[in-house]
Amino acid sequence: MRLRREFLALTKMTGAELKGSPLPLVDGESVYCLNQTQLREARRLVFSEPASCRRLGPELARLEETFDRNERAALAFVLIDRLLGDVSRR
Repeated sequence: MRLRREFLALTKMTGAELKGSPLPLVDGESVYCLNQTQLREARRLVFSEPASCRRLGPELARLEETFDRNERAALAFVLIDRLLGDVSRR
């Protein structure tokens, strides 16, 4: 719930506000909402699991080359929000 509130607050910010100040990705309250086991599994899928690694690795590299830190953070929050929505519809 805390993550969703933070996401909603971020969506009200303008592009200029996002460019001017980095989003707090570490040492903030939202970090405590991330499950370390899930994060380890995500890293395994992206960096170690052969089938997923072949698909996700190039996409991750492209996103990191194309978007700045704040844009990547915004995408991460939107993806998490959509995943939360998928869970609530079950």
